[in-house]
Amino acid sequence: MNRDDILIRLKNESAALLPESTPTFYRDFEAELAWARETFFTHPLALRCQDDVLPFLNDRYGHGTTHAKKVAIEAGAIALAEGLPLGIMEARHLGLLAILAGLLHDVCRLEGDHAHRGADLALIILRDYPLTDEHRTMVAEAIRCHEAFRDIPLPLDEAARIVAGALYDADKFRWGPDNFVTTLWEICNYQEWDICQIADRFPAGLQVIESIRDTFRTPTGQAYGPEFIDLGLAMGKHLYQKIQQYCGRAS
Repeated sequence: MNRDDILIRLKNESAALLPESTPTFYRDFEAELAWARETFFTHPLALRCQDDVLPFLNDRYGHGTTHAKKVAIEAGAIALAEGLPLGIMEARHLGLLAILAGLLHDVCRLEGDHAHRGADLALIILRDYPLTDEHRTMVAEAIRCHEAFRDIPLPLDEAARIVAGALYDADKFRWGPDNFVTTLWEICNYQEWDICQIADRFPAGLQVIESIRDTFRTPTGQAYGPEFIDLGLAMGKHLYQKIQQYCGRAS
């Protein structure tokens, strides 16, 4: 069996490992997610941004259009929930800004220091949008600090902090089951790793995912994010045994 056949089989096996029940976040935030999906698909600025980001997203590296859509919608839902104490209209506006940040956050994904470069490019893309300078900056700063394990100060303003936290948390939700259903295999194809190279990198990768568990920033993310990570780790550990077998390393 050649490399591509093995990767296809492993991808199919990983999809079969998905838990029967979805993460609790999707049940408890059904209303916020419904609002975010409607906004994503109908709001003029969200639709315009979708068109504007398409040339910059790389679907072959696990951070393309599907990733951006999921992050945008879930960031919008988180920002809406976190912003409610500021009033419903402000919460909805923060939700829209979080959706824009989610769409834009990986426009420079394959470049070095992609968060900083992405923030700068986001400001260029958004310069003609009917937003205030303050709101464009909020989107850009959320993108600038969305990477894990980077010592970048979070915004001091409460509204800006909500948008930044919502983007970070929605992006890190993807480190759960999504990582083993789609992202991992797209990255492996892009890097052209053989199956044993994947096996060599797997333990360190699982450790990195586990270390994300305590980094969620919003109260919503802190309450629901660890479940995503735990589900992903359970899938990853089972999948690692399968990969070891294909490499002839099973104990």
